[in-house]
Amino acid sequence: MAYTTAYELNKNSYKALKETLALVNPMQAPRLVKVVISNGFGSVKDKKKIELIADRLMKITGQKPAVRSTKKAIASFKTRTGDAVGYQITLRGKRMTEFLDRLIHIALPRTKDFRGLSRASVDAMGNYTMGVKEHTIFAETSDEDLKDVFGFAITIVITSKDKKSTLAFLEHMGMPLKREGDTKK
Repeated sequence: MAYTTAYELNKNSYKALKETLALVNPMQAPRLVKVVISNGFGSVKDKKKIELIADRLMKITGQKPAVRSTKKAIASFKTRTGDAVGYQITLRGKRMTEFLDRLIHIALPRTKDFRGLSRASVDAMGNYTMGVKEHTIFAETSDEDLKDVFGFAITIVITSKDKKSTLAFLEHMGMPLKREGDTKK
């Protein structure tokens, strides 16, 4: 299958988006900065499940996740300061582009009842955040343990300053976004 990699798209974004975004300088073109994958396992006390989540995230991204812990003790949530509540992975460079290629071309088409990603997921700073309900859409994970399915969030950080340029760059990358007038979920 011949497709353009995320690295090549990032490199050639100025040529493709020059007319669409009225760019006059190649430095104005949106570029990928990093991809942040985060998973919150909350108050799960089962060490084996927490280790399984870390192992699966490592297989999916190719990088060991960093543990995120609580900053304050909250009695109603039964947490103490320093309790582990999630994992976070920041991908840059080659790992980032390889992960995005696998996400766009392999994982998203494997998603059950997939109709495109929401255009409303762009924040005020031009970053795109999406949620993955089941980690099993990635081919790196084994489908044997369907009882331990977890989800995670993916934030794509882009140098664009507004929603329009972010969406134009994501479409240029080949991200399967919903059409403009599509309001169905």
